[in-house]
Amino acid sequence: MLDRLFRTRLSAYAHCDLPCGVYDPAQARIEAESVKACMEKYHASDDPEFRARAISIKEERSHLVKEHLWVLWTDYFKPPHFEKYPQLNELFNQATKLAGAGGTKGSLDPAVADELLGKIDEIAGIFWETKKA
Repeated sequence: MLDRLFRTRLSAYAHCDLPCGVYDPAQARIEAESVKACMEKYHASDDPEFRARAISIKEERSHLVKEHLWVLWTDYFKPPHFEKYPQLNELFNQATKLAGAGGTKGSLDPAVADELLGKIDEIAGIFWETKKA
């Protein structure tokens, strides 16, 4: 009787966790632009408290960039995308490292943020190509 009570009655299938419309590299780009703005404001100020806040926010936003990229990398992109765009794994690896301790999280150089924005733009280009298909 318990077996019948707890038996699965309906199976559902989906190709992603949520409707694909929720995925957008713009989320990572917005955070990366915030990172760059924090770096620029840091350099424009002599106030040590303001500069400390700029660093803290920059590091938090850098982590958010990584999170948004990871969601795209692990949830949106599927094996056929990686077959069609063999550079995609390396591109995500480079971008997430640029948002990490060896990149914008550990640097105050706006040029590093520009590099990160460039990688995000490359990922976005591929993302939008896949949305056309």
